[in-house]
Order: sequence, then structure tokens, then C-alpha cells
Amino acid sequence: MKEILFLEPVFKSMIWGGNRLRTQFGYDIPDEHTGECWAISAHKNGDCIIREGTYQGRHLSWLWENHRELFGDLKGDAFPLLVKLIDANKDLSIQVHPDDDYAYRNENGSLGKTECWFILDCPEKGSIVIGHNAKDKDELKRMIEEERWQELISMRPVRKGDFFQITPGTVHAIKEGTLLLETQQSSDVTYRLYDYNRLDNGKPRPLHIDKSIDVIRCPHEDTPTGKRAWRDGSLYMEELISCEYYTVLKGSLKGDGRLIQDKPFMNVSIISGEGVIDGIGIGKGEHFILPRGYGEFTLSGNMEFVISYV
Repeated sequence: MKEILFLEPVFKSMIWGGNRLRTQFGYDIPDEHTGECWAISAHKNGDCIIREGTYQGRHLSWLWENHRELFGDLKGDAFPLLVKLIDANKDLSIQVHPDDDYAYRNENGSLGKTECWFILDCPEKGSIVIGHNAKDKDELKRMIEEERWQELISMRPVRKGDFFQITPGTVHAIKEGTLLLETQQSSDVTYRLYDYNRLDNGKPRPLHIDKSIDVIRCPHEDTPTGKRAWRDGSLYMEELISCEYYTVLKGSLKGDGRLIQDKPFMNVSIISGEGVIDGIGIGKGEHFILPRGYGEFTLSGNMEFVISYV
């Protein structure tokens, strides 16, 4: 099929959200506390609509159910990936995600949540949370029971352009001032370990201490990223990660370039600049899917983009 599937994003208001999805991406956001843009999603909690073309007005989940050939006739109940933009105007909670097995058994058959972050913007001396300092489960439990959060949590500096893979069982948190693009399994399961004792509508948000302890990996180990890179004329491509659930590429273009869509499907997010794909104008904040069989495509312009596929 030689038709691009352009998507309408779904927005989520969050206690920690801000307005940069409007000021930096030009979206019509619902309020000044908009934390997430579900840009490519068929999840029931945020199902994107096809903007134009043959399937205009249809949800992505409908396409998955009724036109699986667009996605290479992949098996599975759910479209496998979810792409988000996240605007952390304030700190997110300290959290952890389960793997497929734990989520299936404990969250009504849900997928687990492997995810990765490409940092679009952050403060000059920004930081994020990835990992913890407990050597085993017993020490982890003690540190949580004694609320030794500063000692437990592993903070690290972050810069624009950094990339991190967050495997299930990894303690993590996006910190104030960070704007990122997240590629993940199509799951909405998060266990909140600590939330700074803040209130939402006068009440603390629920924590999931027991489940968090169940799934946190001890000791913590970082997941290596940055596999390879290559240049083809005006086009520079980096493979950021390739794992069981997805491959994520970052592209930079100044001029003209060609790529081939030979995967079951290919998600594309334009993260800066503007240009043209096969004669169609695209720019920052545009998200689309190239379906199975799309083949070779031509890009031109000055832009950066992120590609993901299974």
C-alpha cells in the first residue's frame, strides 16, 4: 500500500504537565497541565484517529483489527507499539514497570512495558532517575520501609540528544524541565513507588509498593544503547536501540535522502524542522505510519525524525 497513515494525537492532562506541547510543537492542547501526547497509539486509553485518506476517521485499533495486512499480518491482540511526547513541567513519580509475564498475571492480561527515551529538551543542569543503589531485595525493602529515598534512587545528568532504554524492573523518573519522545510497548501499566508526598485534588496519589518490590531488578544494571550509525549523502542515521520489542532509529536530513520501508510497518515522528516525504509536506510534530509494502520513499528538507518498528 502506497498511502501514508497520518494520525491525530491524543492528549493527557497530568499533575506534572505543562504547555510545551503547544509552545514547542504547536498542538492545540486541552490545558496548561498537558503532560503527554499519545502520538501513535491504538491503546484503549488513547486510540489515535487516522487524519485523512482511505481510512479517514477510523481509529488505529480498527485498522489493526480489520486490515492487519497493513501491518504485515503480525500476530497479537494489540498494535504492539505506542509513541508519546512527554512534557515534564514538574517531576514525575518514581516508578517501575512490569514485564510481560508479570503484567499478564497481575494486570488482566496486559502487556508489560519496555520503553525508551530520546531527550528533546532539558535544563542545562538537568537530571533524571534511572536505577537504584540497593544490592539485593532485602536491602531494597529496608530502604523503602525506612523511606531512604535519596540514598536509594540513582540520579544522573541528562542532556539534549541523550537516549535511554528503560527495561521492565528499572526504577526511573523523568525530572522537571525534561521534554522527550518515548517509544514503548502498547501498555499503560505503571507502578508508583514514591510521589514526593504531593497531593492531587487534596489527596495523595496511590502507590504500588508491593508490586514495585516484586518487579524491581536487584542489583540495577544499565541497558547498553547506541548500536551503529551510517551516512548516505545528506542523510545521517543512528540505530539507538534494537531489542525484542522494537528497533528505534534517529535520522537527520539536510537535503535529499532515500529510505526503504521493508518492515511490517514503520512509525515516523518528526521532532524538528520541516520537509517533504514523497511530495507531501511534513514538519515538527507530525506523526505517521508507513504500512507494509510501502517500499522506497524520498525525503527532502532540513529535519530530524525518529523511526520505530518491530
